[in-house]
Amino acid sequence: MPIDTVRRLTLVMGLALGSPALAEAPLSAIDWLSESLVTPAAQPLANPGEPAVTDEGGALPEDVTTSVLGQSSLDSIGILPPQITGLPRNLWGLGRASDIETLLAEQDPQDLPALQGLLLTLLLAEAEPPSDVPPGENLLLARIDKLLAIGALDQARALLDAAGPTASPELFRRYFDVALLIGDEGRACNFLRDAPGLSPALPTRVFCLARAGDFDAAGLTLDTARSLGTVSPENAALLDRFMNPELDETDIAPTLPNPITPLTMRLFEAIGEPMVGATLPVAFSYADLSDSAGWKAQLEAAERLSRAGAIAPNLLLGLYTSQKPAASGGIWDRVAAFQKLDQAVTAGDLRAIEQALPAAWIEMTAAELEVPLASIYADKLSKMTLGPEAAEIVFQISLLSSDYESLSAARAATSPRDQFLAALAKGNLNGVTAPEPMAVAISAGFADPTLPDDFQIMLDQKRIGEVILLAMSRIEHGTAGDLRGVTEGLSVLRHIGLEDAARRTALELMLLDRRG
Repeated sequence: MPIDTVRRLTLVMGLALGSPALAEAPLSAIDWLSESLVTPAAQPLANPGEPAVTDEGGALPEDVTTSVLGQSSLDSIGILPPQITGLPRNLWGLGRASDIETLLAEQDPQDLPALQGLLLTLLLAEAEPPSDVPPGENLLLARIDKLLAIGALDQARALLDAAGPTASPELFRRYFDVALLIGDEGRACNFLRDAPGLSPALPTRVFCLARAGDFDAAGLTLDTARSLGTVSPENAALLDRFMNPELDETDIAPTLPNPITPLTMRLFEAIGEPMVGATLPVAFSYADLSDSAGWKAQLEAAERLSRAGAIAPNLLLGLYTSQKPAASGGIWDRVAAFQKLDQAVTAGDLRAIEQALPAAWIEMTAAELEVPLASIYADKLSKMTLGPEAAEIVFQISLLSSDYESLSAARAATSPRDQFLAALAKGNLNGVTAPEPMAVAISAGFADPTLPDDFQIMLDQKRIGEVILLAMSRIEHGTAGDLRGVTEGLSVLRHIGLEDAARRTALELMLLDRRG
């Protein structure tokens, strides 16, 4: 099955589960979005006659806000309903939209897959918007921008599809870039053709006209813009090369723009000057997942996106096993080790597994891909009787899987550290000795899950989403220095009922070496 098809079939796998007059761009807006429309700034769905929301009166939200009864808001759109997420529909309560947007932009749980999954759940959840804003789209845009920033393009596209790609210029601007990165620009150009009110910018218009085979209209558009001085010489040269690659016999590539956008990346690719996805923001790695990319580029892109928690582990599995490595060293050693393990597990050959597992574990650990490996093999490996070295690795793999509690129970823990880990998987650390400082911080969070005063104030205002985001930040900051942040963050997650997220995070804090 083609990799592009696999990616779409595994869309959301891996999820465990402004001023009302002239709004500025969302605080989270990323700097590499293409200027694909003449007027990229979306107009908010304001309610004329409503008083403006101001920041006067302190840091807490106002007790009384106004909105038009029955008017829907794009901000409430999600693809995961409350019965799946376990989160309340009134997720943001009396929070301020600007505070929420800032918190979303600041999240960076790159070291802990459990927190990556929790962040994705928040970003994709169906939830009523905060009470301080009229119906609009700024919070939706902030959520989409965060998905783009972490490379979760399939999930971002699902949100955009749910909202309607042409519902506003800003939404389509993001939809167009996602389509460029995923390789579905034809559909985006069709949307643009059928919604002329979106006013495509000149490079976008030329790109779509040329893709549709209307080179006369594309050339005339470019010539007119050049004569009117409405296109820069650099962009004109790039578009010329895009439509007529044979015109330039110097083999000198056009000057790289800054920033590089998905549109310019596609234009450079079309003129035979592809860019290296690994040097660009993580979302650009999606372009290297296409069937037209080389296998090494696909592998590197999949590993990068897997570390970001943006793609399903089965996509990585499919790429690792799709061909035989023709070289050695670097990523090829990892592919070879993974394939040996996969073949041994598939055959159920215990001796081969005992030989292959240590090398595969070392390689995947070096690449920070332990959790995807656990997602793929934990269930099968935990049912096998293996020698001591392999059994110890399987114990760790089991603890990093979504079924950590049941799978890890298959092995009797002997060392103090393993006993602590086994007790942590059950969520009960009573009578267990913490073997290291991180374990001490975790134990304090599990012993008495109380809330700091600032969290209690937010909970009283039903600001559950902000509480979760701040708890995640405390944990991330705690791993970099003051371990009290780990204690507080885990305590908060457990207090509000996110027991599974707390346990998985704690296990990863113990098992994944991400502290420098």
